[in-house]
Amino acid sequence: MTEEAIEKENAEIAKAYKNLLKVSYQTLTKEDKILIRQAFEVALDAHKNQRRKSGEAYIFHPIAVARIVASEIGLDATSIASALLHDVVEDSPDYTKDDIARLFGDTVARIVDGLTKISSLSKETDVSTQAENFRKMLLTLNDDVRVIIIKIADRLHNMQTMDSMRPDKQEKIASETLYIYAPLAHRIGLYNIKTELEDLGMKYTEPEVYNDILERMQESKQEQDEYIKSFSKVIVDSLDKEGLNYEIKGRPKSIFSIRKKILKQGVDFDEVYDKFAVRIIYKSDFKNEKFLAWKIYSIVTDHFTPNPTRLRDWISSPKSTGYEALHITVMGPKNRWVEVQVRSERMNEIAEKGYAAHYKYKEGQAEDALDTWIGKLQEALESNETNAVDFVEQFKLNLYSKEIFVFSPKGDLKSLPKGATPLDFAFSVHTEVGMKTRGAKVNGRLVPLSHELNSGDHVEILTSETIKPNRNWLDYATTARALSKIKSALKADKKDIAEDGKEILRRKLKQLKIALDEKSVNEMVTHFKLKTSLDLFYRVGIGTIDNAMLKDYASSRSNMFMSYIKNKIRKPTVAPDIDKDEITSKYDQLVFGKEEEKLDYKLSTCCNPIPGDPVFGFLTINDGIKVHKKNCPNALSMQSNYAYRVMTAKWIDSSQQVFATQIKLSGIDNLGLVNNITQVISSNMHVNMKSISFESDDGIFTGKINVVVPNITMLKKLIDNLKKINGIDKVTRV
Repeated sequence: MTEEAIEKENAEIAKAYKNLLKVSYQTLTKEDKILIRQAFEVALDAHKNQRRKSGEAYIFHPIAVARIVASEIGLDATSIASALLHDVVEDSPDYTKDDIARLFGDTVARIVDGLTKISSLSKETDVSTQAENFRKMLLTLNDDVRVIIIKIADRLHNMQTMDSMRPDKQEKIASETLYIYAPLAHRIGLYNIKTELEDLGMKYTEPEVYNDILERMQESKQEQDEYIKSFSKVIVDSLDKEGLNYEIKGRPKSIFSIRKKILKQGVDFDEVYDKFAVRIIYKSDFKNEKFLAWKIYSIVTDHFTPNPTRLRDWISSPKSTGYEALHITVMGPKNRWVEVQVRSERMNEIAEKGYAAHYKYKEGQAEDALDTWIGKLQEALESNETNAVDFVEQFKLNLYSKEIFVFSPKGDLKSLPKGATPLDFAFSVHTEVGMKTRGAKVNGRLVPLSHELNSGDHVEILTSETIKPNRNWLDYATTARALSKIKSALKADKKDIAEDGKEILRRKLKQLKIALDEKSVNEMVTHFKLKTSLDLFYRVGIGTIDNAMLKDYASSRSNMFMSYIKNKIRKPTVAPDIDKDEITSKYDQLVFGKEEEKLDYKLSTCCNPIPGDPVFGFLTINDGIKVHKKNCPNALSMQSNYAYRVMTAKWIDSSQQVFATQIKLSGIDNLGLVNNITQVISSNMHVNMKSISFESDDGIFTGKINVVVPNITMLKKLIDNLKKINGIDKVTRV
C-alpha cells in the first residue's frame, strides 16, 4: 500500500471509531470513554497485520460489531469494549485471556473468553465444531448474557459482508445463521436483527427466490406508501381530536417471512395479502400506557372492521422476551387485511433493542422475564451428557416456540411452549415430580400423558413411587428439559438391564458350548443386525433375544464353514460384468465434489429429489451418501451442524432414467375435468401416470396424481400444461 493509501485508511478508522461513540444508545461517562478507547487501541494493535477477505483492514470488523452492540442493541460500555476485543485472543499471539483480565478486568475477560471460538476440535469427529462453539457460548450464559448478544452482532456483521467469500462458505454460514442465530435473536427479543439475519440467510441459501421477491417488493413500494397514506388519512382526525401524540409508520414484511407465507399457504407473491404492517407509536407516561393503547384500538376499529380472531394483547401479558404491543388485524381500504401494531415509545424501544431497553426501563421492577428465561436455559445446560449436536437440537426446540400459560393446583401460573403436554408440565414443576408421573388431570378430567395443553388449563399431576420413565415418554414430552431428563433416566436403566443381560448371555452360551468373548460378541451383533454390544446385552436382558434365537445363531455359526466351502465351488450364474460406463452414460448421472466423481448414493425419502433439482450429498454414518434437495426441510440442520459431511452434487446427464413424483391440483369442479387432465398427461410422451385420485366438495375439487418423469424440465412442462386447463386454479409439485 502507498503512504497516501495508508493515511486515507487510518483516517477512515479514526472516523469509524468516533462515530461509534456518537451513536451509543446508553449515555457514556468519561470513564466509559477511557475504557472504550483503551479497548480500541489494543484491538488496533492486535489486528494491525490482518486484512479481511475483501481486502479492508480487519479492525473495521470489531468496530462494526461494537457499533451494532452500541446503537442497534444498545448495550453498555463493558459490552462495547468486549465487542472491540472479541477476536483479539483468538487472532493475536501477543494477547492472552490473562492479559485482557489485567488490562480490562474480569468481566470483559470472561465475555471475551466466551466469544473465543474452539478451533482445536478435529473436523473428522462426529461432532460439529460449530455446535461445540455454540454450546460453549451458551455455557457462558451462566456468567454473562452479553456473550450471546455480542456473538449475534458479530454474526450480523459477517453476514452483511459475505460477498467476497466462496459460494460453499456463504451457504454454510447462511445455513448456520438461519438454524441457530436468527432463532436466538428472536428469543432474546432482538426482532430487527432477527429479521435482517433471516433475510441475509435467505439471500445466500436461496438467491434466486430472494432476488425475485426483493425485486417485486421494490416494484410495489410506491403502491404500499400510497396505501399507508390512505389508511392514515381515515384515522388521523379522530386520533388528533383525542389530543394523542403519535406517529404512523408502514413496515414492510421481511422477504424471509413472505417466502414462508408463500410456502405455507401455497400461494403466489401477489396473493400474499399482508406484505406490510402499520405501526402506531404513541407518547405516554408509564401509568397511562395501557389506557391509551386501548383508546387507539377503539379509534382504529371505529373506522375499520377488526378480525376478532387476530387480536393479540401482549400489553396485559407480555411475551417472555419482554415484548409488549397490541396487534389488531383490520379490513383496510380496497378490502385488504392490514395488521396494525399499537405501541408506546417505551414498548417500541423494547421491541427494537430487546434486553438493553428492558434493562434501562426496569429500575427496580419485578424480576425481568429475560432473567427467568436465562434461569430456564441454565437447566438445559446442566445435562452435559448429550453431545453438542443433540444439545443444539434440544435448545432449538425451545427457541421459536409460542407460549401457553397453565395453572398449577395451587393457582400458580406456568409458562410452557405451545404443544406442551402434562409430562412437560410435571418436569417444569420439578424433576422428581416428572420422574414419578403416573397420570394427569386437566380441568379435573383424567387425560393421557400425550394430551396437548391449552392456555388457561388447570393441570394436576398424579404421582407414584413405583413409576419409572419408559421409552413412550419420549413421544409424549416436547420440552428440552423433559426430554433430556427422560433420556438420562432411560440410559441409566438400559445400562443396569444390559449388565444383567450380559450374565444371562454368558450362561446361555455356556449351555451351547460357546464362550462369551470379543469374537462371539461381534458375531452376534452382526447376526442380530445390531449396532453395539450394549444393544445385544440389553435385548437379552429384556428377553427380545430368546433361547430359540440364540440356537439359530449357534447353528449358523457351525454352518459358516460349510457355506464358505460351498460358495467356493459354486459356479457363477451371473453373466460377465458388462462395462459399467457404457450403461451409466445412458442414465441420469449425479456427480460429487469438485472432481465430479461418480459415487454410490441413495435418494433421500424426505424430499425425493429428481434430475434437475438443485441437490447436495450428505455422508451418513450407516447409509453412505444420501442426496437431498437444497430446499429440503432438513437441509439447514445438516449444513449447519455437519458442514464437513456435506458434499456438492449436480446432475450431468438427462436421458432415460425415470423418477416418481406427485402433483397436487385444485380448482372448480366441472364436467369432463378428469378427462381433460388425463388427456394432457397421456399426450405428453415422456410422462407416465401411476395413480390418480380426486375429491369434490361443494363444487371445489382437489386431486393428487402420481407420475413418473425423466427429469425436472418435463415435469415443469407438464405442470404448465395442466395450469392451462379451464377450471384449474393451482398445480403444485409435492
